Amino acid sequence: QVQLVESGGGLVQAGNSLRLSCAASGGTLGNYDIGWFRQAPGKEREFVAAVRWSTGSTDVVDSVQGRFTISRDNAKNTVYLQMDSLKLEDTAVYYCAADRNAYALKSFRSRRMDYWGKGITVTVSS
Repeated sequence: QVQLVESGGGLVQAGNSLRLSCAASGGTLGNYDIGWFRQAPGKEREFVAAVRWSTGSTDVVDSVQGRFTISRDNAKNTVYLQMDSLKLEDTAVYYCAADRNAYALKSFRSRRMDYWGKGITVTVSS
């Protein structure tokens, strides 16, 4: 059983940066891909980024490519989402999720996740 706890959300002005953290525990993280989804008000949840814990390989959705970076810290069992040049449309609840790494990382965005965090709110203001 993997537990995921998000932190680092809040209110930020457009153009600024924010870093989200996802602390993972309770499982052998080397067997998992861990990533971020987000859900904006009135919209469906969408994939943002994922990392394969065992290799550090990453995948990022095109819409945030060049602005968002995902990484993991083995020592802290934590996945980070560095969000730069934030836009109003980045406002959403961000969820950390984990799934066993049985398939290509690129498929993470369409898989059914094994575990979810509770989510954390990011609000970008003008």
